[in-house]
Amino acid sequence: MKKIWNAEEKLQYERALLSQGYTLVAGVDEVGRGPLAGPVVCAAVIMPLDSEKLIFGVDDSKKLSEKKREKLAEEIKARALAYTIVEIDEKTIDEINILEATRLGMKRAIETLSITPDVVLTDGNMTIDISHKQRSVIHGDALSYSIGAASIIAKVYRDKMMGEYAKTYPQYAFEKNKGYGTAAHIQGIKEYGLCPIHRRTFTKKF
Repeated sequence: MKKIWNAEEKLQYERALLSQGYTLVAGVDEVGRGPLAGPVVCAAVIMPLDSEKLIFGVDDSKKLSEKKREKLAEEIKARALAYTIVEIDEKTIDEINILEATRLGMKRAIETLSITPDVVLTDGNMTIDISHKQRSVIHGDALSYSIGAASIIAKVYRDKMMGEYAKTYPQYAFEKNKGYGTAAHIQGIKEYGLCPIHRRTFTKKF
C-alpha cells in the first residue's frame, strides 16, 4: 500500500524549532557526492511553513519521478522566501575531497541566501562552518520538508546541467547516468579516456 504524504510528519523538525521561537528555518542539502563526473550541487531554501502555503508532495528527491521533481522544483522556487543553488566543481572536489567540497557548498548556499535564517537544518550527519544555529537530520531529505525542498531543487538543477554536458561529451551518456558510474559510463571512459569534468580522484582506477 502506497504511503500517503503527510505534511505533519514532514514538518516535525520545523514545528519543534518554531515552538522554540525560531521563525526562519532553512533546509540545506546536496546532490552529486557519488558521481565520477560533474560538480556537487548544494541548495538552501527557506520555505513558508503556514499550512495553507505548503507544497503537497515534497519528499526526498530520489523517491520522485523526473517529471514530478521538475514540477515541484518550479513550485518550490516560486513559493520560497529565499533559495540559493551552489556548484562546487570537479577540480575543487579533487583538491579538497568530496566531503569538504560538500561542506563548502552548503556553507556558501546558506551564506548567500537573500534572507538570513534563524536556524539551519542539514541532511545527514553534516556540520557546516556557519555562525547560524544548526541541526543535522539523518535521512533529512525524507523527514524534513525544508531539506526535502532543497534536495529537489538541487537535483533538478544538477540533472539539467549533466544533460547539457552530454551534448559536449556524448560518449559518456551523461544525460542518462548524470555522471554516476554506470556500465555505459565506465565503458565510455575505457574507450575514450577522461573528459574535463571527470573527477580525477574518483577515476584513478580507469
